[in-house]
Amino acid sequence: MKQKRLKLIVTMILVLAGSCNEPKSVVTNIIHPDGSITRKIEIRNSENNLSLSNVQIPYDSTWIIRDSIEIKNGDTTWVRRAEKLFSSAEEINSDYKNDSSYNRGVTRRTAFSRKFRWFHTDFRFAEIIERKFTYGYPVSDFLNHEELTWFYSPETVKGKEISGPDSLKFKALSDSVDKKTDKWLINSLMSGWIDEFARLYNEKGGKGVNIDSLKAREGELVKIVYEIDNTGGNFDSLWNQGYVINRFIGEANAVKYREEADSALNRVMSDLFVDFRNYNVKMVMPGRLTASNGFIDSSQVLMWPVASDFFLTGSYEMWAESKVPNRWAWIVSGLFILFVFTAIALTKKEKG
Repeated sequence: MKQKRLKLIVTMILVLAGSCNEPKSVVTNIIHPDGSITRKIEIRNSENNLSLSNVQIPYDSTWIIRDSIEIKNGDTTWVRRAEKLFSSAEEINSDYKNDSSYNRGVTRRTAFSRKFRWFHTDFRFAEIIERKFTYGYPVSDFLNHEELTWFYSPETVKGKEISGPDSLKFKALSDSVDKKTDKWLINSLMSGWIDEFARLYNEKGGKGVNIDSLKAREGELVKIVYEIDNTGGNFDSLWNQGYVINRFIGEANAVKYREEADSALNRVMSDLFVDFRNYNVKMVMPGRLTASNGFIDSSQVLMWPVASDFFLTGSYEMWAESKVPNRWAWIVSGLFILFVFTAIALTKKEKG
């Protein structure tokens, strides 16, 4: 039986759900052996609105930009393709620092490394989004390895598995992940509220609340949230009535520190549920791919989905490693070995 999601989480998802008309964007990083990166963006929208403030990834007039219109089955799609050669990962990071795209509220950066190993050179490139929520727990505390893989999987992969021959298995896995991520979000939300309330309480010089014990009682607060959901209650309404904090810190303290309690909740809610538009990242590495945490798409290119859940309580790093053989090193080594054997042979001949 399908797991019913926690209503508080569903409400937040609905509030922050993207419009059906938001752009669909893909950024592709093509990494060159010298450390330069060709960066390509493809943006598709069912409306003629491809302005920077409406799209997910930063670009500007220094990019090569090509616009087109595609019509299929009577539906019109506006397409923008942009491309730029960056001299280094640091130059991309400069664009991110001056980000004015829709997703400018998150911190993004890239990292490139190259290590010479004589016979080959190792390369590593990563796109990183820093954690958004100051408080909370890593999602890995709540999901096992199989569930984490599902959590980070592209929607196309999930849809294929759920409609495939092992659909029952993957539907059960999907329900399990939904249930556990609800628990992760609620625990992170309540943990954040306690920490933020404690900070505001201490700033006010409050008395009467045993702040040290609040963290130890976090489970009680989480239990209250689940009780509200199980009995069909409305969290926002009951919070506004003082029901939740009355039960947690007592009626007198709830009245006295209501402003701090509300401010703490507003702060953690705004940080936890990020207004963010999803997109995809693709990567093409030099040489032979040796390791990655990405997925292979239908065109056999490395790709990662990017969603706000992925970087809430921990950084989200999309990375790949590759190896390029140094042919000149093999030639030099071969010539050296040939020289050594030739010298040895000549020496023996002279002695003979």
